[in-house]
Amino acid sequence: MKKFMLNIQLEGLDNETRMKLLPREQELVKELELNGTIVENYIKLDMSGIFIVVMATDSDDVHAKLSILPYYPFMKIEIIPVRVVNSINQ
Repeated sequence: MKKFMLNIQLEGLDNETRMKLLPREQELVKELELNGTIVENYIKLDMSGIFIVVMATDSDDVHAKLSILPYYPFMKIEIIPVRVVNSINQ
């Protein structure tokens, strides 16, 4: 497994739909955190998207893992492979 930093911008998601989907989105994000897929996540201050660090084998795996999320169809995802400096698991 490799680490990927994701810069996710939400596009075409109106506030009503966002709020309707939010409980399930939060529930599934928590599951992905508990199973080790999502390592870190940070909501952008303007609420337009999120930064996430995920564990996956490649870009296709990133998309496969995130595709369960209700917000996924509204996500424009920039995927950046990363490695941790001074880490044993580089």
